[in-house]
Amino acid sequence: MAFFQCPKCKNTWQYNISKCPDCFLDLERIKSTKIKVIGISKVKISSVFHPKTPYYILVLENEKGNRWVQKSIREHKIGDEFRPKPSKNKQTVSIWKTKYDILETIEKTIELIGGIKINEESKILILPTLISAKHPYLADNTSPEFLDSVIKFLTQSGANLKNIKIAFQSFDNVPIEASAQKSQLLNVCLKHKIAVLDLAKTSFLKKEVAGLNIQISEQAFKNDLIINLPILKLDQKKKIKGATNNILTLLSKKDYLSFEENNKILKVINKVLPEYLNIAEGIYIQKADKVVTYLGLIFASFNSLNLDKVFTEVGMIKNLPEYLKDIKIEHIQITGRHPGELQYNIEKIY
Repeated sequence: MAFFQCPKCKNTWQYNISKCPDCFLDLERIKSTKIKVIGISKVKISSVFHPKTPYYILVLENEKGNRWVQKSIREHKIGDEFRPKPSKNKQTVSIWKTKYDILETIEKTIELIGGIKINEESKILILPTLISAKHPYLADNTSPEFLDSVIKFLTQSGANLKNIKIAFQSFDNVPIEASAQKSQLLNVCLKHKIAVLDLAKTSFLKKEVAGLNIQISEQAFKNDLIINLPILKLDQKKKIKGATNNILTLLSKKDYLSFEENNKILKVINKVLPEYLNIAEGIYIQKADKVVTYLGLIFASFNSLNLDKVFTEVGMIKNLPEYLKDIKIEHIQITGRHPGELQYNIEKIY
């Protein structure tokens, strides 16, 4: 948990109010390095957002004496150190709850899957979800706040803004420029002076996988790191739209429209792509009826299929798309937060 502190009066907040109301100074962001359990409450009564019982409410305290509460299905003892274990397994999926600071949650999810190594020379390609010319509150595209936080995370990790590209592609008759502007993603790119790339104008390479002939943008093979940045949502036809759907942005428009309904391409697309990092936005979820509900989570993994499967487990989604039916949740290593303490039926919440 990160806190925000005034450098002068030392007053502290859990959320960033930008400036201290007493001293009018910018707040400093302080990370918690050592956390221990100082209180426990066992809950046996279920509710809409907490259907599985029993669970525990932990009172946590960091090395600075700041306190907060967190839900857990694992039993702890007072005095225990609270420290989720990172994994070095590339197939692992990390989950973390976001409260007030999206950047902190992104940092945590990446740390829990082993972190990434980048420097000023690293060439980075970011693929947000951008499929419509709609405002951010509709949760149809990656939110500008999420993209902004990812860029801040990359620069803090050593990346040079000049070596970062944000890539989009339109698969309908709406110009990509119009969608980028209305979604407010273009504003984020302009704010950080990052290059915007229309994949439709790039060259495409022919690839064959599982008997399918496809064309993939050459940009997929010209960067040191690809970051797939989907916003997770439910869909009447496809059941869910997740990380694996979003990586298809790298296909040519013709192939995208041809294979969009083909579950086979979703199962095998990763075999012809270089390894890429998925950071999935699951804060506000658009349901199949287009109503938006709150989930408050961020997922990360180097395996998009595993990430999509874990999302369906957390959202208690029973009607799975074909490409996920053969993946067993018990075979996926999950770190950070346990799905059982986050689960509720997304479709039934308004």
